[in-house]
Amino acid sequence: MGKESKVLKVSLPLIAQMTVYTFMSIFDMMMMGKYAGNIAVNVLGLSNALVNIFAGVFIINGIAIGMISLISRCIGAKKYHKAALCVYNGLIVGTILALVITFIIFIFGKNILYKMGAREDILYITLNFSKINALAMFFYMICTLLNSVFIAYDHSNIPFLTAIVQFLTKIFFNWIFMFNIFKTEININSSALSSLICYVVGFIFCFLKLNEYRIQIIGLYGKLKISFKTMMEIIYLSIPSSFEDAAYGISRLICTSIIMYSGTLAFSANEIANTIESISFMPGTGFGVAATTLVGISIGKGDVKGAKKSADYCAFWALLMMCSFSLIFLFMPSLLVKFFVNKEEWKVAYLAGRCLAIGAAEQPFIAISMVFAGALKGIGDTKGPFFISLFTAWIIRLPLIYYFIYILRYNITAVWWITAIQWGIDGILMFIFFRYRIYNYKNINKK
Repeated sequence: MGKESKVLKVSLPLIAQMTVYTFMSIFDMMMMGKYAGNIAVNVLGLSNALVNIFAGVFIINGIAIGMISLISRCIGAKKYHKAALCVYNGLIVGTILALVITFIIFIFGKNILYKMGAREDILYITLNFSKINALAMFFYMICTLLNSVFIAYDHSNIPFLTAIVQFLTKIFFNWIFMFNIFKTEININSSALSSLICYVVGFIFCFLKLNEYRIQIIGLYGKLKISFKTMMEIIYLSIPSSFEDAAYGISRLICTSIIMYSGTLAFSANEIANTIESISFMPGTGFGVAATTLVGISIGKGDVKGAKKSADYCAFWALLMMCSFSLIFLFMPSLLVKFFVNKEEWKVAYLAGRCLAIGAAEQPFIAISMVFAGALKGIGDTKGPFFISLFTAWIIRLPLIYYFIYILRYNITAVWWITAIQWGIDGILMFIFFRYRIYNYKNINKK
């Protein structure tokens, strides 16, 4: 199978999986925006920001990425027992972290939400919602760890099937819990409850699939043991990757708090635009994870030229898909936004449409950034993406948003112009770093 075909084989199921998850979020946001107004949108936005920052930093972009990077290189080098050890010990570390994250949200959720700008009724509504949401995310985090194993072993279709099972379960229980409630009184906790059920069902499905593939994936299943050395290898790779996501995620969380002080109108418009734009992230994220896997396997084989080709193919397809979204966001923003608001909230729709149109400019740079960050992790360089994200999020984005939004009180659209500048610099630096690292890798191998 050629490099380009291999890229598509690994990437397309991942993109489809992430698209399904995105539509689950959009489905919730649309229902709440239509039937409960911008207060419900605020609650969803704050809760998701709170829970996702922890899950994203420590699991999704932390342990899971470390596992994919290490396991794929072991498979490329045909070190199958070491790969199996990474699976076993990675799942142990990840599960412990997921439990700690859930505990933190339960105990300190109120204080964190208060720091984020939530007050009075919104604070208590969001806190109750977030506790249920945290339980749901625990099972989602475990699914993410199991899915990382399938991805590293080139079974990226399994995460997609898991997402389909979760999506169908979510729709079914949303209909049971939410539509009947909407006839009388809206209870936003029903959305979190349906999420909890859908992620539990998804976890069961994913675990059964892992058991089904255990001979192929964990060949020496009975001989595996706890290895602190293997755990430390995974953690060593995961920490910079976690810090990379933290650099971006925490700065975004602070920016969300700044926007919250601008009022519910600006916050709702920003959340709706972000929710719609998140669809376009799927190709970049999918091809970025594929780049980590394929580059890792090539590096494990000692095929540096093949690693570069895999990264370039991933970047090409990510650019092609995300530039298509740029055209949609630029020419049809109002059409997309109207699904999230009722007729009385035209001001929110107008602001969200303007934000989305500006977001069209950053799509190509997001594609480049995500793919080459993934490629760097495939090489084993998780520090480079961290330092780049730290620079663009904390030195560029955060100070500019604080100055223009909090001090000068600019319109919410200024946030999107600033973010476009951030992604532009981020994408260029990721590309340069990867080219530098792959060039040095070639020279080291020659020597």
